[in-house]
Amino acid sequence: MKYCTRCILPDTRPNLVLDGEGVCNACRAHATKPLIDWVAREEAFRAVVERAKRPTAGYDCVVPVSGGKDSTWQVVKCLEYGLHPLAVTWRTPGRTAIGQRNLDNLVDLGVDHIDYQINPRVEKIFMYRALTKFGTTALPMHMALFNIPLGIAVRFKVPLVIWGENSAFEYGGDYDERKGFALDRAWVAKYGVTHGTTAEDWVSDELGRKDLTAYFGPSDEESESSGVLAVFLGYYFEWDPETTRRVAQEHGFEARTAGARVGYWNYADIDDDFISVHHYLKWYKFGFTRLFDNLSVEIRNGRVTRDEALSIVRKRGDQTPHEDIEKCCRFMGIGVEHFFESIQGFRNRDIWEKRNGTWTIPDFIIPDWEWT
Repeated sequence: MKYCTRCILPDTRPNLVLDGEGVCNACRAHATKPLIDWVAREEAFRAVVERAKRPTAGYDCVVPVSGGKDSTWQVVKCLEYGLHPLAVTWRTPGRTAIGQRNLDNLVDLGVDHIDYQINPRVEKIFMYRALTKFGTTALPMHMALFNIPLGIAVRFKVPLVIWGENSAFEYGGDYDERKGFALDRAWVAKYGVTHGTTAEDWVSDELGRKDLTAYFGPSDEESESSGVLAVFLGYYFEWDPETTRRVAQEHGFEARTAGARVGYWNYADIDDDFISVHHYLKWYKFGFTRLFDNLSVEIRNGRVTRDEALSIVRKRGDQTPHEDIEKCCRFMGIGVEHFFESIQGFRNRDIWEKRNGTWTIPDFIIPDWEWT
């Protein structure tokens, strides 16, 4: 493993590439932000807003939302610019109490809302199949997140879908795909955490096409013919988690009073008990954790130094979300022991090495890490 010399992310992170100076493409992309004409971008967003308002007397846009800070920020921005949004949520089976409160608060800001719940039997089967096939519990979640809002926009003839940050820009991706109008099937295939699969690939005797209806989004042709435009708000306004947190809290968003369960921020990943399991599996497959992601964003924004970030990683140590793993296993109907047996097969042997019966990562970024 090689690590970015500016942040602490390794080159094993999907779509992250280190250049000849050892700097990752996510850090390089972030460094372009001061060079962007944000006034011109804001004017471009006004043009997008006017385009959305003209053809409809109903909803101007669909805003995919959860109980998180970014979706509150998205709704606030839409309302500030005079849009009439329809908020759409894929209802996670692991929704937390604080996530529900934040979602209720978001709706109370003044939007209509669809809380789209998929048959739990379908979800648990799909989740388990994704776990055993690809070592991920979140593939069904991501497939639903991207397809449900877009499908509703097409069927309701809503001309605009407004997402939050573009992860291909913020966490590493190809430059040509970091545009404001880039969320199409090609983007989802590469950055949507679906292992390049579509719902069609998961049709089986156990899960038929009708069972998987929610996961089948419209084709690019259907979206184009319907006139639906999908944009990233982070293309028009500089995305920073501290800014979105502040805006969200000014509008009633509630953060955790205790420290973060996983990662660094106490205001992120708080709406879903199962998301921590998804992040945990990065450890086996890529050799880093959610803490590395969060701290690398903090480094880029100048709030911590690289040395300080490494000290925080060393201090916090293992963040295995045992309680959330147990909840997730109960939902899937499997034992915790079976879960750990299943993910062992996805441990990346190119970076992991077993020494004296313990799995370790040679030349890990924390030399004195306590391996368990």
